[in-house]
Amino acid sequence: MKKNFWQSITVTPIIVGASLLANSPAKAGEEINLAQANNDSNTQIINQLDSYGAEGGVTSQDQVTSVSQLRDVSPTDWAFEALRSLVERYGCIVGYPDRTYRGNRALSRYEFAAGLNACMQQMERLIASSESVLREDIEKLKRLMSEFEAELAALGARVDNLEGRVAFLEDHQFSTTTKLQGEVIIALTQAFEDGNQAILGNRVRLVLNTSFTGEDNLVTRLSAGNFGAFNTTGTNRYRTGGLPITNVPTSGSSGTTNQTFNLYPGSGNDVLVDWLAYYAPIKLGKDSQIQAYLAAFGGIHSDYTPTLNPFFEDYDGGNGALSTFASENPIYRIGGGSGAGLSYQLGFLEGLLGPSTLTVGYLAGGASSAASPADGEGIFNGDYALLSQLNFNLSDTVALGFTYVNAFQKADTALFGGGGTAGIVGTTFANQSASALNERFQSRFPGATVDQKDKIVNSYGSQFAWRITDSISFSAFFNYSNVTRIGRGNDDIWTYGGGFAFPDLGKEGSVLGIFAGVQPYNASPTYFITDAAGNSRRVRVSSTTLPVHVEAFYKYQLTDNISLTPGVIWVNSTNQGQNDDQIIGTLRTTFTF
Repeated sequence: MKKNFWQSITVTPIIVGASLLANSPAKAGEEINLAQANNDSNTQIINQLDSYGAEGGVTSQDQVTSVSQLRDVSPTDWAFEALRSLVERYGCIVGYPDRTYRGNRALSRYEFAAGLNACMQQMERLIASSESVLREDIEKLKRLMSEFEAELAALGARVDNLEGRVAFLEDHQFSTTTKLQGEVIIALTQAFEDGNQAILGNRVRLVLNTSFTGEDNLVTRLSAGNFGAFNTTGTNRYRTGGLPITNVPTSGSSGTTNQTFNLYPGSGNDVLVDWLAYYAPIKLGKDSQIQAYLAAFGGIHSDYTPTLNPFFEDYDGGNGALSTFASENPIYRIGGGSGAGLSYQLGFLEGLLGPSTLTVGYLAGGASSAASPADGEGIFNGDYALLSQLNFNLSDTVALGFTYVNAFQKADTALFGGGGTAGIVGTTFANQSASALNERFQSRFPGATVDQKDKIVNSYGSQFAWRITDSISFSAFFNYSNVTRIGRGNDDIWTYGGGFAFPDLGKEGSVLGIFAGVQPYNASPTYFITDAAGNSRRVRVSSTTLPVHVEAFYKYQLTDNISLTPGVIWVNSTNQGQNDDQIIGTLRTTFTF
């Protein structure tokens, strides 16, 4: 539901009428009196008109001003010649831009009547504005009206009915500027280790999209859910000053088992606003503009930055990958909250590298609040993440992106927490949140606290997407983050992954996805702790099993609005420990409206 606006949002006009049916019928007057057909005849004619209108959508309303331009109309009847002279003199017929009437068939009486109706309206407008109309043309029009009076009457009945329905919708619509979108996820899921039970839960998102100009979009999203996070217990080894290597059971928080539906505010289905943002273009000239993004609350970098992970990325919605890791490069999880982003197309690189964009963005929030005026908080004096990305479309099927993030985070902010204190993806040691580290160590050192410091982050990432064929897509990412814990040294955080997607497999809209990689991990985690007795010591994690992640899912599109996604996730080491792997099975049902 949360999407990159200028990549995934399109302006979709609502067309009430199309082709020849776009014009309203002439009203009865003193000089022109339309005969009424019987009800059965009207019903039959209206049904046939319905069938014509269902033969394909019209994407253009370009006018064709000559009957002879309509190649499949056979000019063998007197009426054809009569109408052609009216059309070419008064320019009153609207046809398809390919000059045909869907299927190379002869023009029917009902379609002809619709064209005649258009000429009636055009001549009425000319007469009303005191412009000249030839008497002989009025005589032609009268004769044609007499010949097609039943069809014109049925057309009038149909348009009157449509006008009534449109008026009703206008009187009862939710808003003239706002559209409501919704997504409901109901999922059955279980982690088959460490005593986790099977759970059935939900997450609901309701989005109000408001446009004031037709090109902008104000997004207000309400969200609720009730899924509980799985336990990630396991073992690990620590080396401490003066102590031997010891196997230590731990239960610290980890983001390695998160699925996208685990992300929601509040608890117990409390409904809260979790995203408030505004998108708008800034015009720089005739063919140049900047796409602007403003987040008042709940912003993340993937809102405005191309993530180059098609079919896996659904902006933490219910139609892509199951896990938060397979959805996008974890570099986009660094920081979040309030701020702004800009994206500009680099025209001077287009001839060399194809359509290319430069994206920059700044988001503030985390353990500090962007909305707080307190010292060490606010939009510029607390947690922040500054992103820049170059994106290259090397061809119609290949895209490449390079990303850099510079961030400052308080001690309790999770590195990959999207501006929060809990890791959305990655191990506890990778996320570096003080509260999670305390929980992690206290099983070995009761009452101990980690001397965690504020962090400076420099993170480098790359993304690659290749549409191999219409039915096979490959995408991959890489990320290295250097984290400086002020006064406590540096940590190297690594992550990478890639996957194949098979769109429209079995049914249009369905997707089979297979993804594998290594979740964010700390290459050499070392910490200073203070135990309950006040003694300080240096603790180094001496065994760091890589958190290998393998995922497979198949999203089956039952209908346009309902999908069913069975899948399985295996994580080798949820906390860089030993023997703490997890196997998670999920059956996700997604309803969209």
